[in-house]
Amino acid sequence: MDQNLQVVGTESQLEMGTLAQNGSPLEFEEQSLFSPESGTQKMQPGHISEYGSARGGFQPGVSKMWRNVVYKSIKTVIFSNKLNVLIPFGPLAILVRILTGHNGMVFLLSLLGIIPLAERLGYATEQLALYTGPTIGGLLNATFGNATELIIAIYALRHGMIRVVQLSLLGSILSNMLLVLGCAFFCGGLVFYRKEQVFNKATATVNSGLLLMAVMGLLFPAVLHYTHTEVHYGKSELALSRFSSCIMLGVYAAYLFFQLKTQKDPYIPLSEEGSLNGENDIDDDETPEISKWESVFWLSIMTAWISILSEYLVDAIEGTSHTWNIPISFIGVILLPIVGNAAEHAGAIMFAMKDKLDISLGVAIGSSTQISMFGIPFCVVIGWIMGQPMDLNFKLFETATLFITVIVVAFFLQEGSSNYFKGLMLILCYVIVAASFFVHEDPPPEGKP
Repeated sequence: MDQNLQVVGTESQLEMGTLAQNGSPLEFEEQSLFSPESGTQKMQPGHISEYGSARGGFQPGVSKMWRNVVYKSIKTVIFSNKLNVLIPFGPLAILVRILTGHNGMVFLLSLLGIIPLAERLGYATEQLALYTGPTIGGLLNATFGNATELIIAIYALRHGMIRVVQLSLLGSILSNMLLVLGCAFFCGGLVFYRKEQVFNKATATVNSGLLLMAVMGLLFPAVLHYTHTEVHYGKSELALSRFSSCIMLGVYAAYLFFQLKTQKDPYIPLSEEGSLNGENDIDDDETPEISKWESVFWLSIMTAWISILSEYLVDAIEGTSHTWNIPISFIGVILLPIVGNAAEHAGAIMFAMKDKLDISLGVAIGSSTQISMFGIPFCVVIGWIMGQPMDLNFKLFETATLFITVIVVAFFLQEGSSNYFKGLMLILCYVIVAASFFVHEDPPPEGKP
């Protein structure tokens, strides 16, 4: 045993001597910088005087590492997306509001400034969902997927602009169902024009059923109001809306449980879409681009910045309507949803052009389902807490538009296939809806001339 130790010690001395002969002492020291021996040597007084204190010697490295992490995070989140060139319009909107107070310019600049923030909010949510798994990830997407619309709605609700809340949420549903889904069908059909793209009919049927239930929840308070059959005039309608909203929230919670726990199929295409289409799964695996805490940090930053700009946006709506001579209904139903649906629009088209129509359908129709079964009832409950009489009576014209839209989209989805002509028809249907709201004047509240 002692002989073996002596042999090992002799070999180590020979190796040290060989290294010292082949290279300079400085080269040897650099090569053994992170070795235990070198770490021990640097704690000796002679080496401390050369490199400074042991603690101080590591500070530049740690500082440089943090600078690299921050630089990489900013580069990935801010500079990797061309849409982010619109971010400076947000501070510019605040500056214009302070200096001039021109409502039209403030509204336009706020609208442009929120668009990239909404897209980056969706990106940060998706990155965080990669760390949490499908269950928590699904809840995150349900919560933050339409966060922009909900933030704008809550600010408008706080200012007592109940009609703007109703119109913006209705417009988000119409935009997702007609414009976003139509563009996805159209672009996907042009890329794969030689074949018919297919999707899961069962998932589409469930979402269509939820949308029809949402229409039912909006229809009965409107019918109750316009037939003048309320037991307590002015109170029964609001009570029915709040009761129906609680039921719809419960149904949406059950839907999430059914989708995440009971039925696994809706989530299988997200990870196995390649195998379903005969492609390689490995190429479609998603890896996080930023860390979990970076995702949380950017999620907080984007949410706070959207909240600030939303307040300026909401304050400028009425002034913009008078300045531009545009009906508030058109602003709420057509212009505001452009902000919240920027991420959904881009994502649905991208997946459709990759022949992943199940994901495109989940983005477009799933977002509509979230707004109709969660967003609208949630705003009714929040209004109840705030003391605002937010109800489900969206007026006759708006409720009829939603009802016809749901029927048309359900008819388009019943075959489980799509092509560019179906997409074109959906887009043109949205054009008709937009033109209808451009010439539609919202009736004044009862009791006002």
